[in-house]
Amino acid sequence: MNRDWLPIKTTPWTLGLILLALLLLIQITALPQRLDYWLYDRVITANPVQASDDVVLVTIDELSLNRLGRWPWPRNLHAELIAKLDQAGAETIVFDILFAEPSPDDDELAEQMHDHGNVILPAYLSPPTSQYLLSEQLPVGPLASAAAGLGHAHVELDSDGVARGLYLYNGLGERLWPSLSLAATGEGPQRAKTEDTPPYVNVRDQYRAVPLIGGAGSLPAYSFAQVLTHAPAPELFSGKTVFVGATAAGFGDILPTPFSGLSRPMSGVEFHANVFSAQARSLLIRPAPDWVSALLALATILVFALALPPMRPARTLLACATAVVALAGFYLFMLLVLRWWVPLASAMIVPFLAFPVSSGLRLAMTNRFLNRQLDDLARSPQVALPAPSGRHPTQLLEHLQALFQPTGWLLTEEGDILSRRNLCPADIPEDLTPGDWLHDSNRSWIQLLRGDTRYHLGLLLPNDLGREAIQRYLGRLHLEQTARANRNARPNENISARIERVRVATDRLNQMQQFIRRSFERMPDGIIVTDELGVIRFANGHIEEWFREPMPSLGGLPLVRLLEGHDPRETPPWHETVSDTLTLRQSRTVDLRIRDKDFLIHFAPFSLPDTDQQGIIANISDISELREQQRQHREAIDFISHDVRSPLVSQLALIEQLKRDPSHIEQSQLEQLGRLARRSYHLAEEFVQLARAEQLTETRFYECEFLAIVENARDSVSEQAVEKQIQLQLQGTEDLWLRGNAELLERAVINLLTNAVQYSPGGSGVSIQVFRAGHQACLTIADEGSGIDPEELPYLFDRYRRQKSSELAGVHGTGLGLSFVKTVVEKHRGEISVSSTVGEGSAFTLKLPIADPLA
Repeated sequence: MNRDWLPIKTTPWTLGLILLALLLLIQITALPQRLDYWLYDRVITANPVQASDDVVLVTIDELSLNRLGRWPWPRNLHAELIAKLDQAGAETIVFDILFAEPSPDDDELAEQMHDHGNVILPAYLSPPTSQYLLSEQLPVGPLASAAAGLGHAHVELDSDGVARGLYLYNGLGERLWPSLSLAATGEGPQRAKTEDTPPYVNVRDQYRAVPLIGGAGSLPAYSFAQVLTHAPAPELFSGKTVFVGATAAGFGDILPTPFSGLSRPMSGVEFHANVFSAQARSLLIRPAPDWVSALLALATILVFALALPPMRPARTLLACATAVVALAGFYLFMLLVLRWWVPLASAMIVPFLAFPVSSGLRLAMTNRFLNRQLDDLARSPQVALPAPSGRHPTQLLEHLQALFQPTGWLLTEEGDILSRRNLCPADIPEDLTPGDWLHDSNRSWIQLLRGDTRYHLGLLLPNDLGREAIQRYLGRLHLEQTARANRNARPNENISARIERVRVATDRLNQMQQFIRRSFERMPDGIIVTDELGVIRFANGHIEEWFREPMPSLGGLPLVRLLEGHDPRETPPWHETVSDTLTLRQSRTVDLRIRDKDFLIHFAPFSLPDTDQQGIIANISDISELREQQRQHREAIDFISHDVRSPLVSQLALIEQLKRDPSHIEQSQLEQLGRLARRSYHLAEEFVQLARAEQLTETRFYECEFLAIVENARDSVSEQAVEKQIQLQLQGTEDLWLRGNAELLERAVINLLTNAVQYSPGGSGVSIQVFRAGHQACLTIADEGSGIDPEELPYLFDRYRRQKSSELAGVHGTGLGLSFVKTVVEKHRGEISVSSTVGEGSAFTLKLPIADPLA
């Protein structure tokens, strides 16, 4: 089996390995990390958190520097600020200002810090100079002792230079300082997890991403100078945590954030205040381990490797888009709800890689398939009739004899006679061109070359009117071998050229396959296809069944011999019918009888497209059923003839009786004669009307008004109704236009009304209702007669069917009236129904389509 085009077994591994390799190559670049940062920034900026009500800033801004002088300020100003905030009720005061150098005012500041009791100071990890190792930069001794806690003020910058979070603990050696925000909650230093850590090694622990409130200036802030110069404000600072730090341009930390980037950086003190606010509301985001991202990427690759190969190409893009949406939803749920930052870039890259890679594999698979199909098509035999040029001359002579029944022939091989009759080698013309027929009167000659062997073939044709047609036909035959085109050329590697070659080859195959399968195999008739010499090349199953010839023996058998073997005839002979079909290119239709079954065989010439090859299609139809119908039709005619003849014979007998005694003609005799004459007329009229109805086509339709047709029919039977004192009651006033034949419709209504009057008791009534129901014009004729036996209802509209009860009651009919009505209604694409109750009457309903149903 060809495995080049079996994607379900090979593509999952191929697709999975390719996606894995591409993803590993992408990991070398900074693309996944940048994409993770971009996704995080978009989500955080689109969903800013609300600020805690317990956080406020006191900023060292440009106003404070202008009023209080250049930095550094005397530390008594900081002591004064603590006093002001203490009086205002501030719960915690966090300084983002490093007091690393001694000052004369340290005791005053330390005393004020001690009085407040909850002042947090920062600790920095940095080398004193570039020549020293990393060390802890702590506040001076008195201040460090007076502080309620120390916290590190370091903010982590990611690889793109943007601050998105910080480590909750950071320090050197074994002691780790909590962050300023964490120290403000009372957390103290903790030991490092790793023992025997050198004192110059920076140790960080518990990284947390910070969902910011917004850009710089989002938190409530008050100028340092204004707080000092104004009275304490408990409404602003009572019970709150106050962060004090620098925000003036060029002074203090500046941190790019997801909200601002480098355009509007955030001060360090405000960033720490955001950390405290998020921490107070348990909104800090925990980063997922690196193995989670790798696991998600591998799982995504596995899903696509298994799902895409058997999937339809049109659904691949939808599947990839759905996967991106699902991964994005998972990312948002983890980040915003569970507060986990899962790096999802690697997994989200997979769908964007899967679509082109899958499409490329499908294209490569299609390319291999096209190459293989082109090779197979080049090696496969051409679907065409065998050319006569490839046959041996002895076989050609045999086929020509069966086809044309020549009176003589001659076949020689290099001068040696292979077969002859009424011709001799001396009759061979000298100027023969290989492959071209030479006709001399009723003699036809050709020279054939088969390899290095030379053959001469001559035919002595019947000297009749068909001779010239046969000779013209022989001139169209290509009996000489020609060079074959190179069919082993490799296909062009250009995909468009290969597709075009496959399309052309497939079209040719489809034409022949459709020609054979649809026109032959699926037809209910028997089909025989012959070549140019009348030799059977194809026969369907009906031929094998009807002729009882096995299929292998039918192939290569001359059609003439098959027909002569099963239905021999002399006038006209089968060979003449077959040869005339080929030579004159005219269709022939002949009766055929096989094993007591009647057939009709139709011979039709054909030519294959784009070639000179031709042959015969013989269509054999089983007409045994049709002949049986003809027999039944003759019986029907005999039946009608008998019914017509009986009243005629009675009329003649009565006339002869009157002629013998013309002086004693009685009124009853004349009435009987009239009844017989009317019955004969009615029989003939109904038979003629039924024949007209059966031959009715829509070409004889025209616009007609249904109510007028019913009124005319009522008037036609009114005299008959008056004789029996039956009242015809017509109900209906709406004009209903139909497209049909008014004459036959009127006759159908007359038949129904006549039956209603005929089978109704005297003095009763017949109801005629004309109305519209939807898109149909309806007619209901109801009588008060004896009704119809339920056993006779299914056969009521059958031809020549008469009601037994009516015949016993003396009401004689032909059995054609209701059959005529049904035929007319069906020709108008309508329907007729009947409901009847024995002893109460019958109702016939006609429904005919309206010409313009929207009117």
